[in-house]
Amino acid sequence: MRGRTVLVTGAAAGIGRAVALAVAARGAAVVALDLDAAAADVVAREARAAGAPAALGVACDVASEPAVLAAFDAADAIGTPDAVFANAGIEQNAPLAEFETGAWWRVLEVNLGGVFLTCREAVRRLTAAGRGGSIVCTASPAAFVGFAGGGNSAYAASKGGVAAFVRSIALDCAPQGIRVNSVVPGATETAMLLTGVPARARPATAARIRSAAAEQVPLGRLAGPEEIAAAVVWLLSDESSYVTGTHLVCDGGLMAKSANDF
Repeated sequence: MRGRTVLVTGAAAGIGRAVALAVAARGAAVVALDLDAAAADVVAREARAAGAPAALGVACDVASEPAVLAAFDAADAIGTPDAVFANAGIEQNAPLAEFETGAWWRVLEVNLGGVFLTCREAVRRLTAAGRGGSIVCTASPAAFVGFAGGGNSAYAASKGGVAAFVRSIALDCAPQGIRVNSVVPGATETAMLLTGVPARARPATAARIRSAAAEQVPLGRLAGPEEIAAAVVWLLSDESSYVTGTHLVCDGGLMAKSANDF
């Protein structure tokens, strides 16, 4: 990926950070966007150390149109991104009858609205530059199946929207040579896995989740962020040059498994 510029949203931690460092190791310049400006700067430094010829950390709330436009303007210091990973997301869970309206809309604004704003700006700039590119969005198994734990309505709705959005814009963008795909990560060792769990309860909760994964996931474990990143990097690169409008599922076989054990 030498000579390329890759923009990553939600880059400060988890899968976003892993992708930023993976493309840096392949020689790409990196623009790391995150709500946490200091953490984005740290990832930019790590990307340079990993091999990126240039890297920039940018504070950005992807749910804000002015913030997204400003972030792409800042990226011009390195170069118009050839590849974009629209990854930033949040999760808030509650039974439907107890879900607060503000919380519902915030999940949709970040997870779906943020993907829309990021992708739209990427497409506008790639089109203006007269060249193709690759966009990858983060979907979820929740886009396709219900989670047994429940309380997942806002997150599932947002990721279902991302999956449909990817299929639609892949067709719109194909004539310009812009490919659009999603990655569908299963349970992954990231901070989001413990969303809503009090800090004091996280060690025990994490242990239970790992145990449940060993029992329920056919591969018998959680994914590491770098494993999901490898799939994203493939979609971003020319190695997947004939792939668009698809969802690359990386879930250890969970969605392929029947709920029945017979």
